[in-house]
Amino acid sequence: MMTRTRALALIALPIAVLMTADDARLRAQEPVGQMMASRSGIDLASMDQAADACSDFYQYACGGWVAKHPVPPDRPSYSRFSELQDRNNLILKDILEDAAKPTSGAELRKIGDYYSSCMDESGIEAKGRAPLAVDLARIAAIKSKADIPAVVGHMHTVGGTGFFSFGAQPDFKDASQYMLIYAQGGMGLPERDYYLKDDETSVNLRKAYAQHVTKMLQLGGDTPAQATAGAKAIMAIETSLAKGALDVVSLRNPTNIYHKMPRDDVKKLMPNFNMSQYLERAEAPPGDSANVSEPEFLKAVDQVIAATDLADLKSYMRWHVIHSNAAMLPKRFVDENFAFYEKTLQGAKELRARWKRCVDAVDSDLGEAVGKVYVDRTFGAEGKERTQEMVKGIEAALGSDIKEITWMSDETKKQAEIKLRGVANKIGYPERWRDYSSLRIVRGDAYGNSQRANVFAYRRQMAKIGKPVDKTEWQMTPPTVNAYYNPFENNINFPAGILQPPFFNKAADDAVNYGAAAAVVGHELTHGFDDQGRRFDAEGNMREWWTPADGKAFEERAACVANQYGGYTAVADVKVNGKLTLGENVADNGGLRLAWMALMEQMKAKQLAREDGLSPEQRFFVGWAQMWCENRSDESARLSAQTNPHSPGRYRTNGVVSNMPEFAKAFSCSANAKMVNQPVCRVW
Repeated sequence: MMTRTRALALIALPIAVLMTADDARLRAQEPVGQMMASRSGIDLASMDQAADACSDFYQYACGGWVAKHPVPPDRPSYSRFSELQDRNNLILKDILEDAAKPTSGAELRKIGDYYSSCMDESGIEAKGRAPLAVDLARIAAIKSKADIPAVVGHMHTVGGTGFFSFGAQPDFKDASQYMLIYAQGGMGLPERDYYLKDDETSVNLRKAYAQHVTKMLQLGGDTPAQATAGAKAIMAIETSLAKGALDVVSLRNPTNIYHKMPRDDVKKLMPNFNMSQYLERAEAPPGDSANVSEPEFLKAVDQVIAATDLADLKSYMRWHVIHSNAAMLPKRFVDENFAFYEKTLQGAKELRARWKRCVDAVDSDLGEAVGKVYVDRTFGAEGKERTQEMVKGIEAALGSDIKEITWMSDETKKQAEIKLRGVANKIGYPERWRDYSSLRIVRGDAYGNSQRANVFAYRRQMAKIGKPVDKTEWQMTPPTVNAYYNPFENNINFPAGILQPPFFNKAADDAVNYGAAAAVVGHELTHGFDDQGRRFDAEGNMREWWTPADGKAFEERAACVANQYGGYTAVADVKVNGKLTLGENVADNGGLRLAWMALMEQMKAKQLAREDGLSPEQRFFVGWAQMWCENRSDESARLSAQTNPHSPGRYRTNGVVSNMPEFAKAFSCSANAKMVNQPVCRVW
């Protein structure tokens, strides 16, 4: 796994994305087959038309695709997102190979030099672990616990992951301004319950993790005995941190992770950690306050530092330096990192080809530089115009929906309408491209390039503290196959990378595109009114704008959705976490319903004919389902069930259509069919 660490603007409350990073991060393979042409734009080859749509609509719409697309050996999962990003990554590879040539212009040289350095495996091998020497020596020079804060501060500036997370974020209650945020972090397993659950799978994973840490410490220079003892200490430290951390469901509630306090009060949470020294070395700008998203976690960090031997704390810090930088170290580090994080934890069988990992690294570190070239090559005005037209239609549909719902009072409806009118949208790419001129890229220095890129990203975040939020900035790069809603800015964002088949197809008819692309628009717009988004107002401030009765009515309807999805099986005996996936499930259900309303409005002026043996209403639902075709390893499915706020593709399809009487009518389903939910769960 190519570990990329960033000081992100949104640490504690993630932007609401269509897919998580793990699902949408693509590992491009060789050229992928295009969708089978049809009159309407439906991918007929992906269907299993022998299946009963009313019994298992996912099988009906995706059965052909699932059968033909087993998980490739270099991945834990494969999906329609993967197909599209594969195609995008081949374009990026071509761009980067051209940029790496000596004849490339100055504008392309930076991305070319970064890519060339990443691809120079023989040069990386020749340097061995020497690039780690400076950071490891800094830890070795620690004489007492009083020296730790300064070293941790430096670690965070270069993308390190020790003890806690630190960065910039809009103030939850004054979203026009950035502020410092402290958040839980410093744990090498995916989330806190991996340390605390006592089932056999969790116990075995912890054993495998300890073995992995041992091997990485040895690769970093520890003797076998030192590494074994170090791994034991690291497990103890991280387990103690996990006990002070919030679980993934609790983290979803923004009221749980907003604790604005004077910076002097932050220091009181950690009396054994010289916070002034840390802030100075972490290059934090002056200011009066900060958000401590989980105060109990900082207390846990302080207690760990106080109670743990210095030698063990230094082992922990060495581990996180090695772990954070493994991607740009020799093959033995990369292979061991893969063996645990990709193979053991997620079920991948082979390491991805180097070029695939290096494309990801450039997109991560210089995403808008390479994205600018990508947009020039791929994104046309027609796609942007049709997307904008869909956005207008979806916003109008939500406006109608708000007016028509019976469970919300006029007082709350008025506030909801104000928020809806305040939603901005960004399509394709930034209005103003990021300036990377201060980022020094040196050909042949893969490790140094990565660290300098980390510093560049970190300093960009620190420079925002106390300044107005720039709502034109993007949190995703243009080639990304994803979309997101930002609650602090009240805007929906659609990178150029996703505005292609199967999500948006210029050759497809409106029925298909509304079932896919318009439903994605509706999904992101609904996030502004899901269990997280509803807590923020039109200006992006966390504020209770609901009456108590309306808030209770929302919670009752949301509970129906949580219970519905909580009954689905993710893999074997593991259920979908209905509370963890609630926001995405609400957005899926609301998004498709809004897209349906918008399509029906379109069809008042323009009737659509039956095509490919399907009515326009049927094509609409197939268009939705075919976005979610996927295959997963059992390991990946287990990881996703525990950490991923998105439901598996089967339930993103079946769970939604079973709540829409319009689907049952379109496919003539009987009242007792499996795809007819009784009672129907509906929020929006």
